Amino acid sequence: MAGELKVFSGNTNRPLAQHICDYLDIPLGQSEVFKFSNENTFARILENVRECDVFVVQPIASPVNDSLMELLIMIDAVKRASARRITAVVPYYGYGRTDKKDQPRVPITARLVADLITVAGAHRVLTVDLHAPQIQGFFNIPVDELTALPLLAGYWQEKGVDNLVVVATDVGITKRARDLAARLHAPLAIIEKRRVGNQDATETLNVIGDVAGMQALTVDDEIDTGGSLVSAIETLQEAGASEVYACATHPVFSGPAIQRIAACPIKGVVVTDTISVAKAKDAPKITVLSIASLLGEAIRRIHLGLSVGAMFEEKAAVGT
Repeated sequence: MAGELKVFSGNTNRPLAQHICDYLDIPLGQSEVFKFSNENTFARILENVRECDVFVVQPIASPVNDSLMELLIMIDAVKRASARRITAVVPYYGYGRTDKKDQPRVPITARLVADLITVAGAHRVLTVDLHAPQIQGFFNIPVDELTALPLLAGYWQEKGVDNLVVVATDVGITKRARDLAARLHAPLAIIEKRRVGNQDATETLNVIGDVAGMQALTVDDEIDTGGSLVSAIETLQEAGASEVYACATHPVFSGPAIQRIAACPIKGVVVTDTISVAKAKDAPKITVLSIASLLGEAIRRIHLGLSVGAMFEEKAAVGT
C-alpha cells in the first residue's frame, strides 16, 4: 500500500482540487503557496505527509511560469517531508505545443517540463488530453492520460442536436474528432489550416467533407485566443453549415478569446474546468463541464492499485 491518500493544490485551480476531494470524500490538504517580495515562490505543507500517497493538483496554466514553479516547489516540499509516493496531477500540460523541433534552433519545451517534474521528485503524472500523444514518452515515470471525450460526448448526446457533423479543427486532431463522431453517430469533416510563423494566428484553407445544411460541431484539445475558432466558423458557414457549435477540453481563453466568442455567430462552446474559468462565468455562450469526478476516480484507482484504463472501457460499454 502507498499509505494514506492526501490531495494538495497550488493556486492555479484550487476549486477543481476541492471538487476532486469532495468526490473522494476527503479534506483538501492544508498548504500555503505564495511569493515573497523578491518574487521567489515559497510553499509549505501544513500537515504530516510522512509515508502518505500524495497527489499535487496544479494545471500549468496562466500565469504559466508561476504555475509551473509552484508545482515543482510543492513536489519538492512533499518529497522532503517524506511522502511515500507523489503524483503530479496536471489537468492542463502547459508548453505542450512545443513538442518537436519544427524550426531550426528551437527547444522542445514539453520535454524540458517533463524532465523538471521528474527531477523535482514526482513518481508519476496524471493529466488530461495532451496536445500531442508523444509527450507521454518524454517522461521516464508512468503517465496516465485521461480524456474528456466521454464527458463531452455525453453532453451532446443529451442535447440531441439533429443533423450533426463533427469537424476536426485541423488534421492533427482528426483521431479525437473521429472518436467523438463515432460516439455521436455523426459524420466527420476536417478543416485544413496552416499556422502563420510563431504568432498566435492560423490560415484556414478549406473544409474536407460535406457540411452543407448541417449543424457543425468543432472539436479541439484547447481554445486559446479564439482566432482559429472564429476562422473555422467563418469557413464552415461559407461551406453551408446551418449552425456551428464548438467543444474543447481546455479553456485557455487568452487575450480576447471570450470577447471573440461573444461577438461571433457560434451557437455555443462547451469546455471543461481543467483550467479555472472564473472569467467566463458571465459568458452566456460558454458551458463548463466539471472534470473533477473523472480525475477523482483516477486518483482513487491509482491509490488502490486498480486499472485507470478500465474507467473508459466501462464507460464505453455503458454507452453502447
